[in-house]
Amino acid sequence: MTNPMRFGVLVFCAALSASSVRAQGLPQATSPEEVGLSSERLARIGKALQGEIDAKRIPGAVAIIARKGRVAYFEAMGARDPANGSQMTKDDIFRVYSMTKPFVAVATMMLAEEGRIVLTDPVSKYLPAFAKMQVSVPKVDPSGRLTYELVPAQREMTVLDLLRHTSGLAYGEITANAPVKEAYLKAGVLQAEMPYDARGMTAAEEVERLSKAPLAHHPGEVWEYSLSVDLLGRVVEAASGQRLSELLDKRIFKPLKMNDTAFFVPKEKLSRLAQPLANDPATGTPNKIIDVSAQPKNDSGGAGSVSTALDYLRFAQMLANGGQLDGARLLSRTTVSLMDSDQLGKIKETGVTPGELLLGTKGYTFGLGFMVRQEAGLAAVPGSAGEFMWAGAAGTFFFVDPKEQLVAVLMTQTPGPSRVYYRKLFKQLVYQAIDDDKASLLSAQH
Repeated sequence: MTNPMRFGVLVFCAALSASSVRAQGLPQATSPEEVGLSSERLARIGKALQGEIDAKRIPGAVAIIARKGRVAYFEAMGARDPANGSQMTKDDIFRVYSMTKPFVAVATMMLAEEGRIVLTDPVSKYLPAFAKMQVSVPKVDPSGRLTYELVPAQREMTVLDLLRHTSGLAYGEITANAPVKEAYLKAGVLQAEMPYDARGMTAAEEVERLSKAPLAHHPGEVWEYSLSVDLLGRVVEAASGQRLSELLDKRIFKPLKMNDTAFFVPKEKLSRLAQPLANDPATGTPNKIIDVSAQPKNDSGGAGSVSTALDYLRFAQMLANGGQLDGARLLSRTTVSLMDSDQLGKIKETGVTPGELLLGTKGYTFGLGFMVRQEAGLAAVPGSAGEFMWAGAAGTFFFVDPKEQLVAVLMTQTPGPSRVYYRKLFKQLVYQAIDDDKASLLSAQH
C-alpha cells in the first residue's frame, strides 16, 4: 500500500521540479509536512483564490509561503494580463505600492547603524525646509460649523515620526483635514486622476511642495497613515548622498538577490508585468494604477517600487531571520527588534488604527516601517503577538510571524476596496494550514 504522506512528498517535489521555480539560494522544504504545514490544507489557498479568479473578481495571483526558513508553497494562478489572457507565472512583476515603505525603513535603520542618522534627529537637519511648519487645526465655531486655523507646530517632526507616521503629514487621498487636502492638490502632491503617484515631480520639487503645505497634526501627537515615507526617502538621500533607488539596489536588493525589484520595469521585462482588471468588480469604476514602464523623476519611498513574490519573500525572510539572509547581514538583530516593537504607545489614532486600515480589524499597533500585532487576541484574524506586516494599494500583502517562523507573500493587482478582504482571506488560510503534528510524524518515520 502506498504511504499517503510519501505520495504527497513525491507530488510536491515533482511540482517544484516541473515549475522551474526561480528560488535559487532559497531553501525548499521537501514537503510542506517537513516544516509543519499540511499539503491538504495548503491546497485550500489555491482553491479559494481560483474561485475568486473564476468569478472574475481578481485577474490572477501569486502566493508564496515559507516556514522555518524553507519554501513550502509557491503557486501562480489566473491571468497576468486579463486584457490578453496571458497566464500568470511565478516570476511575474507587481506594483507593490506601500510595500515599498519597509525597504525605505530598512535603509533608514542601516544608516542609523552607521551613525549617519539618529532617529530623534529633526527632519530639518537633512531637509531645512521643514524647520518651521504650520499645522491645520480643526475648530468648531459657535454655530457648530467646522473650521480650520493655522498655528505653528509645537515641535519639529523627527526621523522617528516619519518611520511611524506621526509626523503630521497626511495622504491627500485619505485625510479628512480639508485645508491639507486642498494644499496637496494645489501643490501637485495629490494627483486626483492617479492616486499615490509622485513620479512626475523631482525629489527637490516634492520637498519644496510638501514643506509649504500645512501639517494635519502636531508632530508626535497622532498616528495618521501618510506621505511620511516619501519624505523619509528624501532624508535617506540627503544622509547618504545617493539617489534612493541606487542606495536600495546596492545595499538591499543586490545583497538579497532581489533581481526584479526596482522603481520601474525595463523594456525587456515589461511582458512580465501583471495588470489589473479594467474595472473594479465591486464598484464598477476603472482601475487606475501607476505607470512603471519608465524611470520616474523621483523614487517614491512610499509607493513607487515593483517586485516579485520571491524577491519580496527574500526581503521578508531577512527580517524574520533578525536582519540577515544567506550570509548577507543588513541589520543587527537588535535593530530588527526595535522595528517590530510597538512605537505608538498612547499616541492617538485618527479614528482608524493601523489594523483597521490594513485588515479591517483592531489589535495592531505600528513599529518602524510596518504594523505590529500586540497580542494573540483582539484581532479578527489569526496570528501571534509580535507578527508584523504591510500591504500595497494595488493588492499585494506580506506578513512575518517570528513565533511561528512563518513568512508569507500574496501578489495580485487588485486595487479596489476588496483588497482588504483578500488580505484577510489569505492570512487565515495560511494559518489554518499549520499542522505541527505532521512534522513530528514525518520525523518519527525517518
